[in-house]
Amino acid sequence: MPNLSPTAPAARGIFDRLDVEWDVLCAQTSVQAAVTNWLMADRLADDVAAVTDSWVRGLGPAQLLAALQPPNGTVTDALTDAVLRALLRRAAGRDRSATLAARVIVQAMIPAAVRMTRGQVRPFGGRTFDDIGHMTIAALYVVARSGRIHTRPGRPAANLALDTLRHVCRELAADREEHGEVLASAQDLADRTPGPAEMAEARSVGAAAAAAGLQPTGVLSEGEAGRARLELLELVLDAMRSGTLSPTDGRAIAWHYTTDPVPDAVAATRTGTTAAAWQRRRSRAVARLTASLQLSPAA
Repeated sequence: MPNLSPTAPAARGIFDRLDVEWDVLCAQTSVQAAVTNWLMADRLADDVAAVTDSWVRGLGPAQLLAALQPPNGTVTDALTDAVLRALLRRAAGRDRSATLAARVIVQAMIPAAVRMTRGQVRPFGGRTFDDIGHMTIAALYVVARSGRIHTRPGRPAANLALDTLRHVCRELAADREEHGEVLASAQDLADRTPGPAEMAEARSVGAAAAAAGLQPTGVLSEGEAGRARLELLELVLDAMRSGTLSPTDGRAIAWHYTTDPVPDAVAATRTGTTAAAWQRRRSRAVARLTASLQLSPAA
């Protein structure tokens, strides 16, 4: 089993130490062999080798990290999703390799962890950047080992970050309450100022909804970017991907249940039908969506 202990001087920040530890990890032949075996067992070796310009038998943690961190910074590629899900399944195990799988996930999520940490540092008083960094990494590791795996395209990394942020916010809220801060005020502030993970999620959902024609204006306005609207769009997008709803059915729901609904007469004109037919379509679409949710297994 590889040595996962930090080797950097204790004075360095948590993220610097993780980077130094990662370099040591990558140099261990046992780690490279484990990663190669994982990728071959999960039938991902050929694809990872192709995108990283590597030889299959030479795949290791460095190539795995490259596959998990596309150059454009968006973790929505099908291969990236597949690799991350495979790692999450391994990290949820009980054998010794689960620790290594979780460590790879942590390294892949360091850019998101840094953004989360910065977003939670207060300008006056409170915990230091490195204190919150430690808290964030610990929460990320716990979430990685939890076995909570999201199957929607483009969602594993986003939900991993969101679950981590929730852990950190709860711990910080408890800490601030203990030191005399009003928890309700902190929660209200967090709602008004979304963190980086929520903002990234809103952008991702908004872009997918616009591409699917669910946003009549083409973009997700600031007033619509609330949790309820995002959840509705996610549900409709999932139903469209699964075939439960057609694109037109999805628009019938999304155009109506919003802060500024499209009048049925206007929607009917846009789609070449009548207002009454559009209302019937929406009613049937809502019924199908509701039925599919009732039949879906709990997450």
